[in-house]
Amino acid sequence: MADLFNQGLIGLNLSEIAEKVASCERCRLFESRTNTVPGEGDEDSDLVIVGEGPGRQEDKQGRPFVGRAGRKLDDILGSVSIAREEIYITNIVKCRPPENRAPRQDEMESCFPYLEAQLATINPSVVVTLGNSSTQFLLDTNEGITSLRGEFFQWRGDIKLFPMFHPSYLLRNPSRKKGSPKYQTWQDIKTIKNELKNQGS
Repeated sequence: MADLFNQGLIGLNLSEIAEKVASCERCRLFESRTNTVPGEGDEDSDLVIVGEGPGRQEDKQGRPFVGRAGRKLDDILGSVSIAREEIYITNIVKCRPPENRAPRQDEMESCFPYLEAQLATINPSVVVTLGNSSTQFLLDTNEGITSLRGEFFQWRGDIKLFPMFHPSYLLRNPSRKKGSPKYQTWQDIKTIKNELKNQGS
């Protein structure tokens, strides 16, 4: 927390955090970005989704999950009647890694205070991590998403962290057969919906 105080992030609202992100030069990713992508959605949501990093369309528009993976995410959420506007969506890094590569450890470390500040402002009950990068970083593990997905982990006190496959992985693995990544994802989002219901969301 002291680190966040030193960076002037604690107590800021999401718009103010986004302004800090827009001028950030804490890691190499600022050199090639078109736009920063701080995130968007409901500041009072019980659910925050954390992806890996912006892609080409996200970098172009300054919004998270607006490309093919974003449309797939909308499908996943829509299958249990969760609207994007009702939740908050962001990434572990706020600038596009070149060629859509995975974010590097030092990049995630540099950007993490912004996510910390966002979560402190929103105070969600559930954080869903999509893919390996955000999941491994937040859980401080080398285990892969295949073994971590579909299970709640207690994180930072009262937050329940729930890893899921990244929508882009589902685009590369379209099978709907029982046990497939897509099948597992549809089961996982039902689990999230039930958890939110149980908490009165």
